[in-house]
Amino acid sequence: MDRPDFQAEIRELNLAYLMLAQQMLRSDRETAMYRLGIGGEMADLILGLSAAKLVRMAGSQTLLPRFRFDDGMLAGLMAGNGRDAATSGLHAAIIAASRPLEEQFQGAEQ
Repeated sequence: MDRPDFQAEIRELNLAYLMLAQQMLRSDRETAMYRLGIGGEMADLILGLSAAKLVRMAGSQTLLPRFRFDDGMLAGLMAGNGRDAATSGLHAAIIAASRPLEEQFQGAEQ
């Protein structure tokens, strides 16, 4: 059985993520850092990428966007699971915001 090669899809996703991240950071740095789950050093690096470097970085075999949570309950709430799907997202945001910044951004700059 042949294993699919997802390199083209990973490159496209990485490029879209990096372009969106730059746009978000230029628009509202603090909010973008929170939404992207990155710290100031990573924000500066992304903002400083030229178009050529952005494309080169997107071509990596590693998927750049990543989930920022390891908590199953938080993931479930973000997916709308729970007694009240309408407020599950709000509960997830409260839980995520209540965590220390170091925990929220853990590993984002590695």
